[in-house]
Amino acid sequence: MEIINNFSDIFLSVWKKGILGVDIFQILIGIGIFLIFLVFRGIISKLIIKKLEIISKRTTNKLDDTFVEALVGPARFLPIVLGFFIASYYMTFSDDGREVVDTINRTLITILIFWVIHQIIEPISYILSGLDKLLTRELIGWIIKSLKVLIFILGLAAVLELWGIKIGPIIAGLGLFGVAVALGAQDLFKNLISGILVLVEKRFKIGDWILVDGIIEGIVEKIGFRSTTIRKFDKSLAIIPNFQFAENAVVNVSETSNWLISWIITLQYDTTVDQLKTIRDQIENHINKEEDFNTSIGVAVRIDKFSDSSIDMYVRCFTKTDSWNEWLAVKERLAIEIKQIVEKNNASFAFPSQSIYIEKK
Repeated sequence: MEIINNFSDIFLSVWKKGILGVDIFQILIGIGIFLIFLVFRGIISKLIIKKLEIISKRTTNKLDDTFVEALVGPARFLPIVLGFFIASYYMTFSDDGREVVDTINRTLITILIFWVIHQIIEPISYILSGLDKLLTRELIGWIIKSLKVLIFILGLAAVLELWGIKIGPIIAGLGLFGVAVALGAQDLFKNLISGILVLVEKRFKIGDWILVDGIIEGIVEKIGFRSTTIRKFDKSLAIIPNFQFAENAVVNVSETSNWLISWIITLQYDTTVDQLKTIRDQIENHINKEEDFNTSIGVAVRIDKFSDSSIDMYVRCFTKTDSWNEWLAVKERLAIEIKQIVEKNNASFAFPSQSIYIEKK
């Protein structure tokens, strides 16, 4: 009987003292409250959020869709924060225990606040997309990523401060570390700044055909912080450091509105003056009457110079098309027409030649 009494006394003592001075009954009630809020979390996700998603999809504006998607995570986390807060305040803690629980509550609320701010940043990209005349899509993406990282760092710093961890010495240490890294990573920062300049100045965008003389020619696939990915025409992939686009002339071929045709036609020296004038006039008339050419920019067909082996005729004109394939087709038709004109006038094209005179003794 004494054993039973001792067991009963110990059991009641444990029941009353519980954990951190909270009796077991209060802990069970607290767990029950927390579970109720977990069920409420499921109701929010299944009913309220689904309803908001249905309403947002009915509109043509994607901004509200993005806001709903962004707030799904914080909305599901909110019942957990409320459940822990109400359950913890229902229970009676010791002074030390209450201080720890209050810090946990503040931490959860801080996480919730910064999570909401972090998620709201994404819909801002749709607002900034209206500034496409000032900011490129890639630059907006960089801004959004940078803001997200900044919010995460600020949130982490706030949580550390709640737990008494001073971030001042950490920041000072990171500052010294950053200086050391900067000295050893000058190329990295040079590429980063060059990438920002490329986006701000809108030198090119994803999908553009660019040419950097002596370095690269191809289609831009990705503009990164350090480098730009370009698909060459042989389908190979080239990763080019961004400083190359800041230090060298970049030709954005995709922005070409009128493709240039510039040729030197070489005719033999036995071509008469009348033949030269007739060939010149017929080529110029053909270019002026064809719909393929933009004559408002200017057409030039002139006898240019006397070369070592030929009389050179300069032909310069612009096509109306901005398509590279169509430009090749127009060039081909013009080349065939010029050959026919030269042949009709009984003239011949010249080619490099050299006369050798042998002196007889």
